[in-house]
Amino acid sequence: MGLNELLILAGALAGGFVSGLAGFGTGLTALPFWLSAVPPIVAAPIVVICSIVAQAQTIPVVWHAIVWRNILPYILGGLIGVPIGTLLLAHISLQGFKLVIGCFLVVFSSFMLLRRSAPKITWGGNAANGVVGFAGGILGGLAGLSGPIPTIWASLKDWGKDQKRSVFQAFNLPILILAAATQAYGGFMTLEVGRLVLIALPGTLLGAWLGRRTYEKVGTDRFNQIILLLLFLSGASTIVSTVLID
Repeated sequence: MGLNELLILAGALAGGFVSGLAGFGTGLTALPFWLSAVPPIVAAPIVVICSIVAQAQTIPVVWHAIVWRNILPYILGGLIGVPIGTLLLAHISLQGFKLVIGCFLVVFSSFMLLRRSAPKITWGGNAANGVVGFAGGILGGLAGLSGPIPTIWASLKDWGKDQKRSVFQAFNLPILILAAATQAYGGFMTLEVGRLVLIALPGTLLGAWLGRRTYEKVGTDRFNQIILLLLFLSGASTIVSTVLID
């Protein structure tokens, strides 16, 4: 096993752990490793596949908290939003858009982390949840950023950690499956991707298991801090990658 394969395995282990702990974040954590080993066109499908595996492995921990009649508006909105976001790719500056989103995530998460008590949203039913899912779907189709909007929305609710995580995972899993189907249709699921996925899967499975075990020992307040920190890192990494590409 060469250096590139070791980087794929290490990134999978780290990404799986974060996903198992927080319910999202495989790509956020793994991409710095994987982009050192393979080009983005190869790394992106690996992120999607490993994310699906980690989500499927850890979703049982919050299965009891999933209320499908409440989650369905997020999912339906997201599935409608994904193709719209993809269509918008040809009409706006993707790099400028990602920079704006990255700055927003950094400012929002910093503000929330520095506050002694976070504001709570008590309004908004299924219609609001559908709009949040729709926005997340558009960002997912446009820039691969489907998670931040539903995550922010859930973090502002006065919910326990299981209920918050149930929204992250129940929303992200079908969106990721749609993304995988889209990538397969576009010809991105190559033999090289398949080879590297086989290398990554053991790390993903072990990391997700360790992250899940850690999650079970974390209280709601600490979980909220972890989510905000991951949003901050997501925004910062988006800004850095956008600036470097420019």
